This record gives sequence, structure tokens and C-alpha cells, in this order.
Amino acid sequence: MDKVLIYWDNSNIFHEAQRLADELEEEPDARYRVRIHFENLLRLAHADRPVQKAVAAGSLPPEMRQLWNRMESHGVEVHLFDRGSAEQGEREVPDRLLQLRMLEDALDFNGDPGIVVLLTGDGAGYHDGAGFHSTLERMHKRGWRIEILSWAHATNQRMRRWAEANGIFVALDDFYSSITFLQPSRPGFELAKGRKAGDLNLSIRRTS
Repeated sequence: MDKVLIYWDNSNIFHEAQRLADELEEEPDARYRVRIHFENLLRLAHADRPVQKAVAAGSLPPEMRQLWNRMESHGVEVHLFDRGSAEQGEREVPDRLLQLRMLEDALDFNGDPGIVVLLTGDGAGYHDGAGFHSTLERMHKRGWRIEILSWAHATNQRMRRWAEANGIFVALDDFYSSITFLQPSRPGFELAKGRKAGDLNLSIRRTS
């Protein structure tokens, strides 16, 4: 079975989940209480196929530490950055790091390409020959199969059309209730009990 390499832009996935929570959840303050169910989203990404490598990048808010710890315990290679630090150069932001790792892996597995699973909707930089979309095109030309998992409302439409024509696009919206959950409200806010993540249904998940 072909190897799966997963690249996860957590900031893109999480912040766009917050926007969707405002629309879909009936409980108050859903934007601030929604969280990603890491295990279910990771399983959605690999779809029960063997994982050669998984890399995630994101920022450093303390409330995310539990998520990063869980990722690492599942063998995910985690890279964290402080977006607010003046000492961080542009090369060090999470999306650039992920793109670099993708290109490095494409070279390392040049004679034995597998399946790239990218979790982001960010298609910026394409006209300059940069960004995730350009990186995916380069890998596709070298025999890699492509799968993009992203929220429909937040996916660059050019990148989505390309993925649908050349690989697989999976709208995370179809799995919203199983890859997110709501934390209970904090003391002093309107009472809300929260919501657990539902069961993940992989039967509707298309694969390469």
C-alpha cells in the first residue's frame, strides 16, 4: 500500500473552524469554545492507511499545548512558532516550514512517490510560483498523488479546482460534527454545556 505523508497547517484549519462554528452551532460563544478533535481529524487525513510521516505547524498559545502534546504522542512531528515575535523571519512562519518539508520529502522519495495529504485551504503565492498550490503541482508532476482537506468556505478556489481535476478534495464541512467539539463555557459567561465530537464516518471519505 502506498505511503501517506500528511502536512497540517493548524492555524488555517483551526481559525476557519471558528468561523464555521459561528454559523453551525446554536450555543453561545461557539467561536471561542470550538476545538479540533485531533484524533478524528488525523484519522480522516490518513483514512486508515499507513502513515510514512506527519508534520504539523502552528503557533504558540498556551491553550493549544494539550493539542500539540497529543499530536506528538501520535508520532506527529510538530513545529511551533510565535507569530508575534519580531525575531521571527518570514522563512520561519508555519506555512513556509511546511512547504519546505514537502519539497524535501519530494526529493528524498523521488524514486518512490506516494500520497500527499495537505490540511489547509491557503493557496496564496501561486502567481509567484510559491505557496502550497505551487508545491503540490511540483510534487504531482513527479508522480505524487494529491489530497487536500480543507473547509469549503476557506479554500482557495483555484487550488480546489486543480485538486478536483488532478487529485482529491475533501471538504471538512462534511465531517464537522466529528472533527470538532465544544468546550463548556467558562465561569462568568453564559452557561453552555458544550458538545462532544461525533463518530467519524470514513465511508464518505474519498481517497486517491
